[in-house]
Parts: sequence; structure tokens; C-alpha cells
Amino acid sequence: MKKYLLLLLVVVFTAPAWAQSDTDYIEMERTVLKTERKAVVTDAMQFTDEEAKVFWPLYNEYTAEVYKIQTENLDIILDYAENYETMSDEKADELMLRTFKVTDELVKLKKAYYKKFKKILASGRVVRFFQIDNKINALISAEMALEIPLVEISK
Repeated sequence: MKKYLLLLLVVVFTAPAWAQSDTDYIEMERTVLKTERKAVVTDAMQFTDEEAKVFWPLYNEYTAEVYKIQTENLDIILDYAENYETMSDEKADELMLRTFKVTDELVKLKKAYYKKFKKILASGRVVRFFQIDNKINALISAEMALEIPLVEISK
């Protein structure tokens, strides 16, 4: 698992996290990240053949839904980057409210899929999967926190 996490870190830390104007490049990075994420899950979960058979179709469904929500989050980041130099209080408020909505949608999705995964795997296995998912997301969030500057405020 360590080698996959290191590879994931390389992908995350070498890709520009915001203000990237080339959407093709962003999509390429998202595709690479998706592949690396799946490799980390595979390595960390150590599925039996029977578990893998039922897990991966639901995982693919889950990640497709997460991708939609992450796309909205990416749109917020790009909107922030576009407006960074001229950020108004109104725009800052709009971006924050959109961020809250994305966070709420992601939590709602995770709760729904937690129930679905528990129907096909033991609870402990499902918790392990969500721990792995959360760790990967924490790495990505940490990189974004380092890359995205704080909003400028007037004094």
C-alpha cells in the first residue's frame, strides 16, 4: 500500500491544484488520480475473488457519483481563481455557500453508499474502505489547502 500512496502523492503534489486554464490537462490528472485511487483501494482492501466481484461494480457507481460532486468543487475552485484578484464580499459569500452545498451533497452520498456497501460486504470491510477513501481525500485536500491562497480581505 505504501508504494501506491507514494505514487498517489506524486500525482497530487506534481499537478497544479488550481488556476489551471487547460481543462484537458485537469481531466487527464483526474483520470490518473482515479486509476491511482483504485490501485490504493485494491492493495489496501485485499479482496477475495467473491468480494471483488460484488465490490467493484458498486465502487464504480459510487466513484461516478463522487466525480460529479468533485466536478462542482473544481468549478468552485476555478471560479475562485478567476475572481481572486477582484474578490467581492458577495462573490466570496457565493463561493462559500456553494462549498457548503458540495460538502453536504458529498456527506449525503457517502451515507447512502455506506448502506449500499453494507449490503454486500461486512461492516468492518466497508468501514475500512471509507477510511481509505477518507485518507486519500485528506491528502488531496491538504495539497489543495497548500496551493490555494487565502482570500484577501480589505482592512
